[in-house]
Amino acid sequence: MHAPGGVPTAHCDTFARSLLPPEELWPRFDYSAPRISRYPDRINVATALLDAAVAAGSGDRPMLYFGDIVWTYRHMLDRVQRLARVLVEDLGLKTGGRVLLRSPNNPMMAACWLAVVRAGGIAVTTTPLLRAHELAQILDKAQIGIALCEQSLTDELEAAGAKRSAPLRIASFTALGDGDAELDRRLAAKPAGGGWADTAADDIALICFTSGTTGRPKAAAHFHRAILAACDCWLGTSPAEPSDVFLGTSSMAFTFGLTSNLLYPLRAGAAAVIASSSRPEDIWAAIRRRRVTHLNTAPTAYLRLLEAGADREAAVSLRWCLSSGEHLRPEIWQRWLEATGARIMEGFGSTELLTRVLSQDRRVEHVGATGRPVEGYTLALMDEHGSLLPDGAGRGRLAVRGPTGGLYLGDPDLQRAFVINGWNVLSDVFERDGDGWYWYVDRFDGIIVSSGYNIAAAEVERAIVAHPKVLECAVVGVPDPERGKIVRACIVLRDPGQAGESTALEIQEHVKSTIAPYKYPRDVRFLRDLPKTASGKVQRYRLVSL
Repeated sequence: MHAPGGVPTAHCDTFARSLLPPEELWPRFDYSAPRISRYPDRINVATALLDAAVAAGSGDRPMLYFGDIVWTYRHMLDRVQRLARVLVEDLGLKTGGRVLLRSPNNPMMAACWLAVVRAGGIAVTTTPLLRAHELAQILDKAQIGIALCEQSLTDELEAAGAKRSAPLRIASFTALGDGDAELDRRLAAKPAGGGWADTAADDIALICFTSGTTGRPKAAAHFHRAILAACDCWLGTSPAEPSDVFLGTSSMAFTFGLTSNLLYPLRAGAAAVIASSSRPEDIWAAIRRRRVTHLNTAPTAYLRLLEAGADREAAVSLRWCLSSGEHLRPEIWQRWLEATGARIMEGFGSTELLTRVLSQDRRVEHVGATGRPVEGYTLALMDEHGSLLPDGAGRGRLAVRGPTGGLYLGDPDLQRAFVINGWNVLSDVFERDGDGWYWYVDRFDGIIVSSGYNIAAAEVERAIVAHPKVLECAVVGVPDPERGKIVRACIVLRDPGQAGESTALEIQEHVKSTIAPYKYPRDVRFLRDLPKTASGKVQRYRLVSL
């Protein structure tokens, strides 16, 4: 059997490959850029990143900082080799098998990701905030049989595993892999060394789940070569040296966090600070202590760092301040510049594209603009009829071509909607000026971007209407000076006399216990009726202006 590119696959378990959309529905992948035009037919991206760095002389250089702990490249390689052996020899991983990862950011989370990919498995990253029923959907969609989980987070995963008929093998670990958790013990018992799976460049290495507009999990797949190309294209726009130090605040469950905390630093032979705390004062302390050069976070986090009191002395080391996850407001940009002397580079990417495809450069020539295309990517705007718009011809959805793109597993209808005439067409509306700068306008669909999280309005609505006091509801995003937008729930109660603060708190707690807590409505409004059109559609624009 061959991988999609025609090279024999290394995958024995072909379940994920069988769910790839028909090739006529794929985006048109473009590997013509010089930095990415000569990849071999067989790539294992874990070894192309980690083993190659050690072979190039980085073995004794710091790779990860975690509090007082320093992991060198050589130490990480030893951990990854042993973990890959545990996966194959003890846990029964077959090439092509899916492995769910559930952990906060820590060195072992990074090691587990690299080990899964090294062994020829497919890493399925998940945020620690997901609840049992959300995890159960992912387990079923990807047919996952093995999960590696930080030991304090096993309860929800075990509950999710109990909901399905197929067995789920859960191996727990500690942050540094040196405790008494099962995976820690198995790792210590394995001999050093070990090979890797000789995967095809177009074998799947990563599945990322995104809730999209409906709240149902969508599985976006990425090949080994796509991950490598994402690194090389971004580092062509935002160069890094082995002496650089990265710090990203996003979870490695998300592509923004995975790339900025692990993949980009690895490809550059640089180091990364894995933040054990998201408190602004702890982030400032880490920047100062480790002389961070590349800070990757969301606008909300920049605002919180400012409000905690900018450490001008610590900020001296910052050469690249990158913002993504939500639109960066000019006033935050200006305050950061005045407080630190550093310019924030806004950019844009997506789960389906894996990396940033739009970005400012260090000069930040146009404050408020999202940027220009990242090296290796071609961008355009598309109207509602699927036609590309000329420069200055109004607003349109962002259309992208490059070495990465949307491949939804087991959902051809979704694939047809996302890929149009070979272009990845996103639900983000932009304007493009005559000089080629792209300016963000808003979301086209029902996604609410709050503090860098994508929240599906429909998913929150389903959670709310499950509460016994609720008759119906509609959820919208409303502007917020700190978070960009917050979730507003407009609720019609079965008994209008129960409207009040106590019921609002009760519903908020219900949502937090049902779906990931960050999705709960921070603004609850009780209405006698929802405003609707003659055909019965909710007039959401009226809810935003309440």
